[in-house]
Amino acid sequence: MLNLIRSLPRKQKAYVFLAIDLALIPLALLFTYTVQVLPNSAVQTLLQTLPVLPYLLAVAAVLSLWLGIPSIQLKAFEGHAVGLTAILSTVLTGTMALLSWLAGLNQPPGTQVIFGISYFIILVTSRAVLYQVVDAIYRRAQPRCRVLIYGAGTTGTQLAQALRSHEGIDPVAFVDDNNSLQGMTLVGLPVFPPARIAELVKQRQIDRVLLAMPSLSQPKQAQIARRLQKVGLEVQALPSFAQLIGEEALIDKLTPVAPQNFLGRAARADGLGDASDSYTGRVVLVSGAGGSIGSELCRQVLACQPRKVVLYELSELALYTVHQELDQLTEGTGIDLVPLLGSVTDPRQVRAVLAEHEVQVVLHAAAYKHVPLVEANPLAGLANNVFGTQTLAREAAEFGVERFILISSDKAVRPANVMGASKRLAELVVRDLATRHADTVFTMVRFGNVLGSSGSVVPLFQDQISRGGPVTVTDPRVKRFFMTIREAVQLVLTAGAEARDGETFVLDMGAPVPIVKLARQVIESAGYSVRDEDNPDGDIAIEIIGLRPGEKLEEELTLSPDLIGTRFPKIFCAREDHLSEIEVASALRGLRHALVASDADAARAVISRWVEGYRRAEGERRSS
Repeated sequence: MLNLIRSLPRKQKAYVFLAIDLALIPLALLFTYTVQVLPNSAVQTLLQTLPVLPYLLAVAAVLSLWLGIPSIQLKAFEGHAVGLTAILSTVLTGTMALLSWLAGLNQPPGTQVIFGISYFIILVTSRAVLYQVVDAIYRRAQPRCRVLIYGAGTTGTQLAQALRSHEGIDPVAFVDDNNSLQGMTLVGLPVFPPARIAELVKQRQIDRVLLAMPSLSQPKQAQIARRLQKVGLEVQALPSFAQLIGEEALIDKLTPVAPQNFLGRAARADGLGDASDSYTGRVVLVSGAGGSIGSELCRQVLACQPRKVVLYELSELALYTVHQELDQLTEGTGIDLVPLLGSVTDPRQVRAVLAEHEVQVVLHAAAYKHVPLVEANPLAGLANNVFGTQTLAREAAEFGVERFILISSDKAVRPANVMGASKRLAELVVRDLATRHADTVFTMVRFGNVLGSSGSVVPLFQDQISRGGPVTVTDPRVKRFFMTIREAVQLVLTAGAEARDGETFVLDMGAPVPIVKLARQVIESAGYSVRDEDNPDGDIAIEIIGLRPGEKLEEELTLSPDLIGTRFPKIFCAREDHLSEIEVASALRGLRHALVASDADAARAVISRWVEGYRRAEGERRSS
């Protein structure tokens, strides 16, 4: 039956409706004669009316087609269509009265009025019955999605009314937090409390929940959605009808906020000045060029007008992305941009790249930097961060590269994790090479957390906020140094130009920022309020989850309090002890044996022996 209905073109369906409407005219006349007090029976009176019936049918057909009543869809047969039907019935009443007078039919007064009213009621009722029949056929022939509407306000009730005519969606009930609505029936659907959702899902075979509460904040909607998804329901949210028709703007409240807003100090934006001369006209290789720091290094180096920039990157996607962006920046500048896929741990490839492109400056940003991941994969982290640095630095020295700049981290100072220890070992390797290779200037630049970089805390907080929270903080006492990506890269390039050999440079980063304070700032900058004991109705909660393995409460920038000033007011040189050539060789040999044996415990033993502070931090972590 469904296939037959679907196969009929719109014109043929209109003719079917017209035929039904015309067939209802004799039925309305029979009903009229039945309720009237007449000398003859209703059937005999109808037979007496047969001479005028063709004319009545002709008028009805012409007028109905002119009004377009047969072309109105069943699901759209509402207010306007009913009005057109009333016009048709009124005209037929007058036509029947005129024909009865012309034919000399002796009928009681008011008969034609009763006929018009009867025909109007029968035609409208027939359309309603037809709609229910066709709708039932569709329901049986194709699966329908049974939905529960969360929110029985204006948006929810309007949504329920709109869905009644939908071919594939069947609204079943409302749920609402408002106690005054619970137990009521709105637009034909009962309203239940949210506590009964699990019961309703089983009893009424609900497939999906529609969140119809556009005035509720995005985090609270996300919290409700997550709770419903745990029950196995598909959840969808919709904006208000005012937003849909353009009366209200559809605004994503989580708008980007400038990273320097979270620094707690004024951002440094002094520029490179004469430091750019160290990169002008030179061939610069950036390892890890596709990362957050690496890509910004490339941008700022390009502003110095180098002769060539070699983008050295292990990730194909990251290299493709950064090359696509930088290729537009170099258009028409004459700067040669070379994208190269490769690993810093491959000595033959590194040697070939340095020789083929005659590299003069190396900016080494390639590293595994995410503390929990490196803590869970210590051998991979040590192999990449320590031996990758050794390979690239050694080959750079043997090839006679002018400058080699290692990008390090504040986590390298008395590290409590493998990532920090690997960066400290990388510093020691570079410092050792600096004492044995006079032709290459080696230096290290150490800074804290970079706002906005991949995996950093602000994007994490923003992602948690977009999902409704909570925002997770490891410990309320945790503090970190922060700087912007632009600041970090300016420090690297400026210090690299200032270096004479083997220095470790640090930036005056101001006071460390409490992470709990930063979490509050990010929540409030997104337009939401913090939910806590003082504000139980807030949008986003801050949850304390405990320190992760290898995490410290506070980071340090130097091993020694002795800092030497430079000609740049905010850049200092750290005076720190270092290992001898024999000690570095011994550390690397022990580490290499641990990697060959795939022995993580042995690798940790090596770094505990040679990295200052690591063993003590590890012991503190166990005792806590």
